[in-house]
Amino acid sequence: MTSNRNEQESPTTQLNAEVKLDVASQVERRPVLISLKGELLATPIPLERDVVTIGRALDADIRLNDPKASRLHAQISTHTDPSSAAVRFGIKDLGSTNGTLVNGQPVSETLLNDGDKILVGDHLFRFEMLDEIDREFHQQIHRLIVHDELTGLLTSKSFFTELRREAARAEEEKMPFCVLMMDLDYFKQVNDNYGHLVGSRTLQDVGVIIKASLRAGDVAARFGGEEFAAFLLDADYAQALVAAERVRRSVESHLFSSATSTSGDQEDVGFHITISIGIAAYPEDAKDPIQLTEMADSALYRAKRNGRNSICAYRTPLAATDKPLRPRRHL
Repeated sequence: MTSNRNEQESPTTQLNAEVKLDVASQVERRPVLISLKGELLATPIPLERDVVTIGRALDADIRLNDPKASRLHAQISTHTDPSSAAVRFGIKDLGSTNGTLVNGQPVSETLLNDGDKILVGDHLFRFEMLDEIDREFHQQIHRLIVHDELTGLLTSKSFFTELRREAARAEEEKMPFCVLMMDLDYFKQVNDNYGHLVGSRTLQDVGVIIKASLRAGDVAARFGGEEFAAFLLDADYAQALVAAERVRRSVESHLFSSATSTSGDQEDVGFHITISIGIAAYPEDAKDPIQLTEMADSALYRAKRNGRNSICAYRTPLAATDKPLRPRRHL
């Protein structure tokens, strides 16, 4: 009796087919822009639409906080070759003030090749067709650059990048936001009493607490050591005080672990720490992001001088209100 091999495939044949399908999905190449210079450094930006605009405008698909870039500076679009049906990608300057350069040459419109370098204002991009493995690699590099390794929050550099972008949007949309500067109280005692391993894990836990205490869309960062920062979208002083109190209360009530291992052979003596917070508001206090952060930092040190485990606003009279809080927009 002969068997029909077409009726049932062997496990080995099925496995080989699955491997081939997996490899095929990985080698599918898609267009991206890799940022080589500027505030989006190392960011892989997928070009998923038929037309992608680049510029300073809020409605640009790739929005740049760059004074040398025009509001709508350039666009990248798909082009289909009628003879071969092959899809190519081209870039077109949209009448920008400073022009669009490809490989160092100004262009009005041209097709792009893999590896071409595009200069828009002070931002330099490389056009690439990447498979899934390459895309994931660039995303991992981006995460390592912009996020603090210990807490997973943004680094201070990335925080200021996002803060400048938010300030530009707030100015255009006439929308308030607030900056929070935060510092753990007497954190040196944690390292002295329990060791640096416990200190590092405590900072990790604080990062989780801060992120969980803020609203989705708000941005938090670790500035180094035991100092943290955040900015709150579409928030005025009163709303920032509510968010800051939520952070302060959550840190104060959390029981941190003193154990350095999970083996259970060490007594875990829990401990508490507190946090002090300073607040500055846009546009009441300042419009410049750096100045706004400095004002929040000044308020933070006033909170320290007032006894710690407290919150201070840069302008106390503006923070005091009996009015009900207006709803914050979901951004």
